[in-house]
Amino acid sequence: MKQYNVAVVGASGAVGEEILRILEEIDFPLKTLVPLASSRSAGNTVAFNGEDITIKELTETVFAEEHIEIALFSAGGSVSAKFAPCAAEAGAVVIDNTSHFRMDETIPLVVPEVNPEDIAKWRQRGIIANPNCSTIQMVQALKPLDTAYDLIRVDVSTYQATSGAGKTAMEELVTQMQDFFAFKLDTSKHNSFPHQIALNVIPQIDLFTDNGYTKEEMKMVNETCKILHKEVEVSATCVRVPTLRGHAESLTLTFDAAVSADEARELLRHAPNIIVVDDPKESLYPMPAACVDQNETFVGRLRNDVYRDNVLHLWVVADNLRVGAATNAVRIAQKWIEMENETQ
Repeated sequence: MKQYNVAVVGASGAVGEEILRILEEIDFPLKTLVPLASSRSAGNTVAFNGEDITIKELTETVFAEEHIEIALFSAGGSVSAKFAPCAAEAGAVVIDNTSHFRMDETIPLVVPEVNPEDIAKWRQRGIIANPNCSTIQMVQALKPLDTAYDLIRVDVSTYQATSGAGKTAMEELVTQMQDFFAFKLDTSKHNSFPHQIALNVIPQIDLFTDNGYTKEEMKMVNETCKILHKEVEVSATCVRVPTLRGHAESLTLTFDAAVSADEARELLRHAPNIIVVDDPKESLYPMPAACVDQNETFVGRLRNDVYRDNVLHLWVVADNLRVGAATNAVRIAQKWIEMENETQ
């Protein structure tokens, strides 16, 4: 099997570190790994397969110089805007984890379990976009149910971990909790969030738009329709909660046909990379603490609506750094390799 030269842009960040861990864990056809970051991090090392690999500086020419074939970007939208086209022009397929390219009509937005066929559109710009973390786990659960019952509306409330805002946000939660136990939480600083996150929930992720929804909420609205290739009504309320890893979502789904919770549960059991944990009598249901370092999406609390036979409620949980970012990016790369091999 052909092996590939792979660059990880933002290798020293939270998602970059997860990408490296996943590449270690799976049988990825890796020839050479090239970790890339800004000049501040260049020269440092990352651990990979028992070796310390030096991080190289991200430049406009490094992709050609290193003969990169797959470039996994996770270093912020402005970085992707500047350097992703350079990687594509050098002949690499770019898999970008930022929001910069997601709604570009010429760039596919992909969750491999949902719309793998869209990967074939990568040649137009050389770039494939990785969706928002909350969108990925949600559409994985939506797809089999939409196929069976014809989804027409989604109402979702999210419970998003601090890691969704990066390493410094996680550190801020830890520091605030330490300050709480030292009886000085009232003087603890908050920079990553608009308010104290410890012992609190904040119903704001990203900036508010003119329609009253935040940018994070509108990402879920717009990305869901693009991925599913249909105009589904979506209303999202995104909330930051004081956990470190693992996003949770409460979904209310409205279908064009009557839906059975028991049948939906079985459909999800057979869906790719979904694990159903749903035994309320034994207090078994998905929780963020149980999903850390897992590459699957966990679904539970399935129940029919009390009033309408075409409405279903469920609870979805996944590790946002993995399923919501790194795992999905690597799965896109794997599917891209598979499709490229089929065309040769």
